[in-house]
Amino acid sequence: MMAAPDPWPTLSTPRLTLRPLRPSDATALSRLVDDPGVAAMTTSIPHPFPTGAAEAFIERMAQAEADREGVFALETSSDGFIGVVGFHPDDQGAVEIGYWLGRPFWGQGYMTEAVDAALVWAGEGWGRRYLLAGHFADNPASGQVLVKTGFLYTGDVVPRFSMGRGEEAPTRMMVWLA
Repeated sequence: MMAAPDPWPTLSTPRLTLRPLRPSDATALSRLVDDPGVAAMTTSIPHPFPTGAAEAFIERMAQAEADREGVFALETSSDGFIGVVGFHPDDQGAVEIGYWLGRPFWGQGYMTEAVDAALVWAGEGWGRRYLLAGHFADNPASGQVLVKTGFLYTGDVVPRFSMGRGEEAPTRMMVWLA
């Protein structure tokens, strides 16, 4: 297993630590994403979540080109690993932020806190000036996270396939400018 890329630091917020993924996160990651409600709100998480998929994802992120993509594991001091915030390039090379949180941690403001910290780092530490985001139209809570952290709606609604749903869902597109 490769070490986490240098540009991916450990960040702290009042309630969270954002850090590179570790192999030891695989069990909690698998348990939290093997939830149809979590998977259905993402494009890339299948349900049921396959055995070995967490380990494969952690390994892929460990080998990712740090100037193009990477993820932060989210953890609390009391619960440990609770979710992920990631930055991934699209087909045209634009970087899109994505995230998920285990269901027991929904509605507590954790994701807004995590995305805020990740965006400060993306602008100041990673040198990004422009990021994309999208949320399924039937997930207004995700939209609120993005609005609260400075994203603006583009007016575009595009169909995106959700592996967790097994079908496309209307996705409201947003942009963040540093």
